[in-house]
Amino acid sequence: MCALDVGSGSGYLTACMAEMVGDNGRVVGIDHIPGLVEGSKKVLDRHYSEWMQSGRIKVLTGDGREGYPDEAPYDSIHVGAASSHAPTELIAQLKSPGRLFVPVGSFSQNIVVYDKDCNGNVKEHEIMAVKYVPLTDPEKQCSEEFG
Repeated sequence: MCALDVGSGSGYLTACMAEMVGDNGRVVGIDHIPGLVEGSKKVLDRHYSEWMQSGRIKVLTGDGREGYPDEAPYDSIHVGAASSHAPTELIAQLKSPGRLFVPVGSFSQNIVVYDKDCNGNVKEHEIMAVKYVPLTDPEKQCSEEFG
């Protein structure tokens, strides 16, 4: 099993996902803030060095809006920030079958689950209303607009 954690931040959920995928699985955590990535690598190396060395966990700096095609397709993708629209790049990186869990919307947001079936057909359904930070680039995130 292979999973992608977009907006991996501290690495906490990435580690949880690595526990869930098991010994033969792998999880890629991606975040656009280099300092967060370096900090999470240090913490994960300290507590899960075997998983980091074996490749069960991989954490890198990048634009999570584009996913991480090098390790695709993914059985599951989690996004920890709100996409303003359906994240087509991430949906394309889902395995058939696969599941994407992502907050979608600008002012009004909902958790949306995208399920890709074994034929590649995608269905979406809203789970609940939420309020997340926007899925954006580092410059915009660090601007005065977002505080």
